[in-house]
Amino acid sequence: MLVGMQKTRAAAALAAASAALLSLSTPLTASAAAPSATPALAWSACAGSGLDPRQQCATVQVPLDHADPDGPRIDIAVSRIPSEKPAARRGALFLIPGGPGGSSLGDPSGKGQRLPQEVRDAYDLIGFAPRGLAPSTAVDCGLQRGDLAALRLRPWPAPDGSVDGNLADARRMADACARDGGELIKHLSTADEARDIDRVRAALGERRISAWGVSYGTYVGAVYGELFPHRTDRVVLDSNDDPDPARVARAWLAAHERGVEDTFPDFAAWAAAPGNPDRVARRAADVRPLFLRLAARLDREPIPWPGAHLGELNGNVLRHTMLESLYAPGRYPVLARLMRAASDGTVPPAPATPPEAVLQNVTAVGAGTLCNDVAWPTSAAVYEKDVAESRVKYPLTAGMPRNAMLCAAWPFPPREPAVRITGRGPSNILMIQNARDVATPLAGALKLREALGRRAVMVTNDATGHNAYLANGTACGDRTVSRFLANGERPARDVRCD
Repeated sequence: MLVGMQKTRAAAALAAASAALLSLSTPLTASAAAPSATPALAWSACAGSGLDPRQQCATVQVPLDHADPDGPRIDIAVSRIPSEKPAARRGALFLIPGGPGGSSLGDPSGKGQRLPQEVRDAYDLIGFAPRGLAPSTAVDCGLQRGDLAALRLRPWPAPDGSVDGNLADARRMADACARDGGELIKHLSTADEARDIDRVRAALGERRISAWGVSYGTYVGAVYGELFPHRTDRVVLDSNDDPDPARVARAWLAAHERGVEDTFPDFAAWAAAPGNPDRVARRAADVRPLFLRLAARLDREPIPWPGAHLGELNGNVLRHTMLESLYAPGRYPVLARLMRAASDGTVPPAPATPPEAVLQNVTAVGAGTLCNDVAWPTSAAVYEKDVAESRVKYPLTAGMPRNAMLCAAWPFPPREPAVRITGRGPSNILMIQNARDVATPLAGALKLREALGRRAVMVTNDATGHNAYLANGTACGDRTVSRFLANGERPARDVRCD
């Protein structure tokens, strides 16, 4: 697949050399760049509630298979809020969502409005629903309801460390995706999302685009910059994924063991602080052994939990809640309250879950993308060895980060090699990263920084939480990113913000 795309990379690299000579302060308006033959998009009011009345929506058709541009088409839903000061307009800022399975369709009305005024003046804010995700042409695996539980998608081993159940789950879920996912499930990948973004760029009439990619969106942004370096203007990569082309999502899953170790001490200090109504221990040093004892007890003696997805509070439910709660300090009370309830032999109210149709769609997009990007091992022995080692080194995550998710049984081989991120291209990338991030730890961000070489500069926040810019970072980091987006001002070298 996509032999033609591979052949264009040399030409793209040559074009990137020219692009690198262009000043980052040069306006890139649509009128200056748009081919006269580019059809105008049919913008209209967006469906849904709670959106800014200025937000508009449209649909861009892209090839189902980019190697067959004249073949079947699928729809990509796109949104925008135009520049608030047309005289200052620079171009389009793509808000690239995390996931895979995340959407930025509502982000021009949401996080886009947290951007400083000078950034909102400079750009049209562009959101989109990636291929496969409604209201773009949607995909669905028709999974059993129980397989939509987060604990099935993040493969926690059995209490004794066995992975047999995980592999059985993987086979059942992968078979369902092959049966019900149609042709589209085979054409979900990061490279395809990057190519879709370039189709949207062309439909908008932009010669180059700026981007703010978050979490998985950093990998999408890096891949876009590798495939289309001459189409990038100012690129912000926020909370960064390891770009290892041999492992891709396997490296992201494995990173959780390091991410938990980096962030759990912050939770422990908070959970032992005097005056905290959700305090679980008198000393921070006592929180970790308390958590491990509770998880082991719940492995042996689960507590019924009516209304919860699995119907019980067991050790892996507690571990999964821990992982989710470490994404941001604002979520710490969820874990502390569950620990306090478990200590008392009780449970809190069952957490709400999204509608099943939404879970089916998001799960299918996530599975298809993760499993199509790179082949995963199929041997049980590989996972048994890795899980056993991880459980010893990282008891908080109990082997989950190295376990077999449904990609271990995925029936479709990758249609092309994973994109290797390199330092070839314009030096127009600003990375921002928190030092303590459970999902995209600093160790992985440093690998992306190394791969990008001279193309990037990185800001490291002395902060805890996933999503750094305008969320869980620092005022220093926020100012640095805002100046870059608004004025093109970027630090000369990597910096740390305390």
